[in-house]
Amino acid sequence: MERIPILKFGSALLVTIQVDMHDRLATALEEDLTSKIVAHNARGVLIDISALEIVDSFIGRMLDNIAAVSRILDADTVVVGMRPAVAITLVELGLSLTGVKTALNVERGMALIHSRLSESEADDADDED
Repeated sequence: MERIPILKFGSALLVTIQVDMHDRLATALEEDLTSKIVAHNARGVLIDISALEIVDSFIGRMLDNIAAVSRILDADTVVVGMRPAVAITLVELGLSLTGVKTALNVERGMALIHSRLSESEADDADDED
């Protein structure tokens, strides 16, 4: 069965979706991502969807599920590369992607994740005082 690669990038994981998603692939991605978040103690998940022409309600729900699971495991989810037509479609479908941050590109997405890490480290230092 095909898998979507998940790369470790510092304290974050990078996922680039470049193929059409189907049920089994989405389930495998969610399981693989969950395992890697725990194994690498990842604090952020960046999902690049710039290669996707169409995002339907299935992919929207999959992104929402990944964000929910990641949040439970203390990792933020940032989706990057969303085309304007995709954003319009998600709004028309009523999918707000709760808990998912968005950025225009990978660089901005990683900056969001790193700013969250900086805030978290500052909070940990305050707790120690």
